[in-house]
This record gives sequence, structure tokens and C-alpha cells, in this order.
Amino acid sequence: MSIRGDRRTFFHLLVSTLLVSVTNFTVWFAITFYTYLETRSVFATGVVGGIFLVFTALTGIWFGSLVDHHGKKTMMQVSTVTSLVFYAVALVVYQLAPEGAFKDPASGWLWSMIMLLMVGVIAGNIRGIALPTLVTVLIDEAGRDKANGLVGTTSGVTFLVTSAISGILVGFGGMLWVLAPALVVLAGAIVHLAVVPVRETAAAAAPAPELEIQPTREPTTEPAKRRVDLRGTMRVVSGVPGLTALIVFSAFNNLLGGVFMALMDAYGLSLVSVQTWGLLWAAISTAFIIGGLLIARTGLGRNPVGLLLAINLVLWTVTLLFPLRSSIALLTVGMFVYMILVPYAEASEQTILQKVVPYERQGRVFGFAQSVEQSASPLTAFLISPVAQYVFIPFMTDGFGARTIGGWFGTGADRGLALVFVLTGIIGIIATALALRSGPYRRLRHRYAGE
Repeated sequence: MSIRGDRRTFFHLLVSTLLVSVTNFTVWFAITFYTYLETRSVFATGVVGGIFLVFTALTGIWFGSLVDHHGKKTMMQVSTVTSLVFYAVALVVYQLAPEGAFKDPASGWLWSMIMLLMVGVIAGNIRGIALPTLVTVLIDEAGRDKANGLVGTTSGVTFLVTSAISGILVGFGGMLWVLAPALVVLAGAIVHLAVVPVRETAAAAAPAPELEIQPTREPTTEPAKRRVDLRGTMRVVSGVPGLTALIVFSAFNNLLGGVFMALMDAYGLSLVSVQTWGLLWAAISTAFIIGGLLIARTGLGRNPVGLLLAINLVLWTVTLLFPLRSSIALLTVGMFVYMILVPYAEASEQTILQKVVPYERQGRVFGFAQSVEQSASPLTAFLISPVAQYVFIPFMTDGFGARTIGGWFGTGADRGLALVFVLTGIIGIIATALALRSGPYRRLRHRYAGE
């Protein structure tokens, strides 16, 4: 594995990120499962997903500014401490709630716990912004795509562990079995990172001369009042040909991807039990690990821009195909292929940004990209849940859809959700095909290559 640089620190950061990510994703999966199992409301789970994505979109630029203006290790620790505090308060709320309080989708107890846990999970996004910027400074340019592959592998391990335990913990012990271990793991992660020295500046981190961005005319030491430098970040993004198109395309993908967050758990749980669903996702998540390890071994090639679009074309094709039959086997195969390719898309975008954006601006650009890309998903998550509940499910249960295509597509609530996935895949394929032929992506590809 030809990754050169400060490998020791990099691997310590991966371990630290793994511990925290497992905890945060376990809490996130668990509260989604728990909300659906207690209320049996697709609308409620969709609102949970929508609020989560709104918070993610609103905080991305701010988190990116914090990462750029403060020590990246410091911000990682602040992130973990924040999660620890909010999870502890949520546990108190859970213990004090009267019996049956969480079965009502409008319960104040339920939404108080959801919001506390959500803030704790959102705080973990600071790590997601800080880590790729540290890859830039810790790892030589030639090996960054492979390092990004290992970051993807870490995410895969996170999903594997999370999927294996979240459903089981919720199924047998409720949120108590989720939150008590979470507090212990986060405390251990804080202690672990405290003893890891992290070098955060290096001359080698600057972009190659042919890829330098035009100066933004701001001083080296920025005044405190400019912590959220949206205008300067916009200048950097617009100064790289095609970078705006990359972010907009990712935002459109996330617009469609909001369907997954809003409906996938409901679709899977309509086919199998929560314990089986959790274990199944554990198996599927091994594909994420495989994809990340493949990148770490072979890299992304010389054209990550073209690879990114090609991967998206395959992803939306999978989205079109797996819901065609009400089959847990078909869903499993489709999601396995999907998960093995997701690390390639994520590593491609990270590698592009790490090369074409100046290091001192990367936190803000990664945060800006996160905000813009995620801002589209809440719209889908908020809208698609009631649309699925009150339009597509009746449409495929006893409505016109059941009478016209139900003979071969199937009928019932799960077929209504499946129809949403099929339509999403068709739209995604058309959009990606258009992007492949667009001028901005050709310019970004040339910019990355230094032409």
C-alpha cells in the first residue's frame, strides 16, 4: 500500500474516528428504528430524517470555518465532548419519561429525546470535515486517493458494527442499551485522541503551481469576526473551473438520496424484523469495507472526475432495479452493489477537493460542500414521507396503480415505497447522463490534470 507521509498519526485518527462514528451511527440508526417501532409512523421517521438533514445543511459552513480557524484536533475533541453531553441528557429524558410516552408520534417526550440525540450526532460532523483536511497535510499527494479509500473502509466498518448492534440493542433493550455504552465509548475516544500528537501544517500541503487559486486578498491572520467566511469560500469555489458544477451535481444526487433516508428503513422493516434488518445491514456494510480496501490498494486512476460520474450512473441503475420485486434477496444484492461503489464516489470527490483547493481553505470548502449538498435532501425527506404515506402506498394498495401494474409489480404498502425508488432511479440516470456530457465537468477534469 503506497501511502507515504505521517502514517502513524493518520492511522490513530482513523481509529479515533472509527470509535466515535460507530457510537454516533449506532445512536442515529437506533433512534430511527425506535421511532418507527414505537409509533409505526412512516411520516414520523421521515420527519426525523428531514430535521437531521436540515441541521446538517445549516451547520456545514460553520463547522468548516471552525475547522479552519482552530486546531483540527481541538475541534475533533470539542465534537466528541458535545456528543457525550447531549447523549447523557437524552438518557435522563428517556429514563424520566412515563410509560407509553414514546408511542404517540406527537409526544413531547419523544421529540425532546430525538432532538437531543440529533444534536449529539450532528456534532460528530465536525470530524467528517476535519479528517479529509488532515489527509491533505499528513499524506503525500500521490497517496491521498488511497488514504481516502481507507477513510471509506473505516466508514464501512462503522456501518458493519452499527448495523449489527443497533437493531439488536433496540429490539432487546430499548434506548437504554444504546446510550449507556455510547457514553463509555465516547469517553474512551476523548482520552485516546488526547495523547495523539497531530501535525496540522506543512509546506507540502499547498497546491501545485498550475492548480493555484487566485488570491482572495485576505490577511494571513483573519479577524475573529470572520469565523464564517462564506464570501471568501464562494470565491475559492467559483475560482476552480467546474467545481461549482461538482457541488451542484452532488446536491442533486442528495436531493434524490433523501428518498433513501426517509424510506429505506420503512421498506426494509416491511419485509423483515428489526433484528433481521439490523443484521442484514451488517452483512451489506461489508461491501463498503471491500470498496474502501480496493481503493486503498489500486487508487482511483488518473481521472477521478470521470470516475465519479460513471459510478453515479451505476448507483442510480441499481436504485431502479432492486425494488422491481418485493424480495429481501433482491434488496440485499442491490444494496451490496450500491455500498461497494459508494466509497469510490466519496473518495473521488475528496481527492478532487484536496488537490484543487488550497489547504488553508479546505475546511470551509468541505463544510460548504456539505451544506450545499445536504441542503437538498431535507426537501425530499420532508416531502416524500407524506407523499409515500398518503399517495404512493394507497396508489399501490387498492388504487389505480394496484389495478394497472399490480399484476406484475405487486401490491401493498411495500410496493408503494418500491415505486418511489424506481422513479428516483430513473431521474438519477437521466441527470447523470446529462452531466457526463456537460462542459463544466470537462473543464474540471482538465483542471485536475493540470491542463
